[in-house]
Amino acid sequence: MKHKQDITAVFARPDGSVLDYPGLEAAVDRGRVGIADAREFIPLPQGSLLLTLPGRSAIGFAHGSRVSIAEFEGGAVNAVAAALPLGYTRTLLPAYDARPGAPPLPLYGYAAVAWRDGALHAAALRTDHLETWSPSAHAAQALDRAIAARRAEFPASLLLAQLERCAREYGCYTAQNAFLRQGEAAIPVSPACNARCIGCISEQEPDAGIRSAQERVRAVPSVEEIASFATAHLDAQRGAIVSFGQGCEGEPLLAAPHIARAIREIRSRTTAGTIHLNSNAGLPRALQTLIDAGLQSLRVSLNSARPQAYAAYYRPRGYGFEDVVASIALAQARGLSVSLNLLTHPGVTDDPDEMDAFNALLRAHPVDMVQTRTLNVDPEVYFAALGRPNREPVGMRAWFKWMRETFPHMRLGNFTRGFG
Repeated sequence: MKHKQDITAVFARPDGSVLDYPGLEAAVDRGRVGIADAREFIPLPQGSLLLTLPGRSAIGFAHGSRVSIAEFEGGAVNAVAAALPLGYTRTLLPAYDARPGAPPLPLYGYAAVAWRDGALHAAALRTDHLETWSPSAHAAQALDRAIAARRAEFPASLLLAQLERCAREYGCYTAQNAFLRQGEAAIPVSPACNARCIGCISEQEPDAGIRSAQERVRAVPSVEEIASFATAHLDAQRGAIVSFGQGCEGEPLLAAPHIARAIREIRSRTTAGTIHLNSNAGLPRALQTLIDAGLQSLRVSLNSARPQAYAAYYRPRGYGFEDVVASIALAQARGLSVSLNLLTHPGVTDDPDEMDAFNALLRAHPVDMVQTRTLNVDPEVYFAALGRPNREPVGMRAWFKWMRETFPHMRLGNFTRGFG
């Protein structure tokens, strides 16, 4: 019990100040609400964003009894969570009671927060580090200079205009990398999508009650724009990557003929670097077109290896989970480097039923890398769609240990690496 008693609940007052509640043990949601264990928390990582959860009372435990914190000193208070910086993966959800009329939560990855040893702590793990994904590699002055240089190099480029907005307004590192000519650079192309993801950051359903985090690309860049920009990036640095399928666009496989022409043009100009695709992989024939053109690397996005849970989140149109698996098999057969963009969520990813299905998928199709990403979604919206676990989740820390022990030769992290 010692570990559980030295971590206390926190809450936010209307002015945004965050206070701890001495004597009240912190609570967490791991698919089931319970008392927090201090061993599951780390000091709040630098660069984290503290979030107030409006209309939601914090939860704690006193002598084993659940306590809901709705007021403090006569004023209403709210639960608190954290959005983690890149390179960290959330391990536990914030525990709260939604009050009547509580609005849907914006698209963040909500991690549990508690107070320990005089400081805020978060339920998280450091799961990767790559210099081109660090704040030091994206300094504002360097980015300003790089944007000016690219403007002079590619005047009146529609692609450049979209990337500049993503780099400045959305703080997208892959967009910034396109100007800085380092690491993985985004090339957004497709305005359309064949899925209606609950947590889509670029196009939410009209009745979702929340705003999209980004505005989706509308202007399709020409083959010449794509090829010129991509070639310059690939030739600039050893190990450079250009990638189709970013957060500000839909599904790139819907633009496969256009992208295939661009890939062929890029490869007619340079053999350097890696041409990569981020995709829901629902269209194997379209993927075949890109592989034939010279695609080298594929990252497949999925939240679950269970078809029903996958469909509940992605809400696919015109494809199914079996098509995703077929695309993975196709890419591996053709020699591409294949990784999974696994959208993790405590209570789902670490559900024993999910782990059984994920184990079967990886044994049938041993990918090069599993990239864990904290799923940005209102936890209650997600659980409402998929359901809470029937069996006790093992915990995300145990999930990472299981992955390393079960698949020791499979890379586990957060960031795409070059394989070409």
